[in-house]
Amino acid sequence: MTPKEKPMTRLSIAPDQFLCAPFHQWNDCWFLLCAGTLSSSRFNIMTVAWGGFGVLWSKPVVWVAVRPSRYTYEFMERYESFTLSAFPAAFQPKLSLCGSKSGREINKVEASGLTPIPSSHVEAPGFDEAELILECRKIHFEDLNPDHFLDQRIEENYNGSNYHRLYTGEVLAISGTPAYQRR
Repeated sequence: MTPKEKPMTRLSIAPDQFLCAPFHQWNDCWFLLCAGTLSSSRFNIMTVAWGGFGVLWSKPVVWVAVRPSRYTYEFMERYESFTLSAFPAAFQPKLSLCGSKSGREINKVEASGLTPIPSSHVEAPGFDEAELILECRKIHFEDLNPDHFLDQRIEENYNGSNYHRLYTGEVLAISGTPAYQRR
């Protein structure tokens, strides 16, 4: 059975019941970030590996890092919501494609074969093949300032320009397989 043929069954997970190995998920598995609206078919996706989870302002939040040069940045700026989707390991090649190609040049959804689906709380879609979908409403952004880097090795990621914008999103809904729910 190919990854596309296997239907994914997700259940609603309360934020305080959400279980994830964050360092493994961000560093090794990645997420697919989607911003825009499914209803107008105006959205873009990109693979993200820099981000985090936590509680800020008494809200469950995620934050993601997006460079201004990325096409998805335009969608993050224009729309108020985004989703993060995690996939089984067999989808790594599809996520690699979504992280290495620009939506300015190709339709990454079509090229990857992923299936966008409506979200329950936000306009940005999730993906049918995902084992985890976090629906988020943007509540804050912050531009990285190289003057604030306390470890100068961080600058090696930038070549003096194109510093990320960090977006903080309030987690409004989580759906995932039972592996993501605390028992």
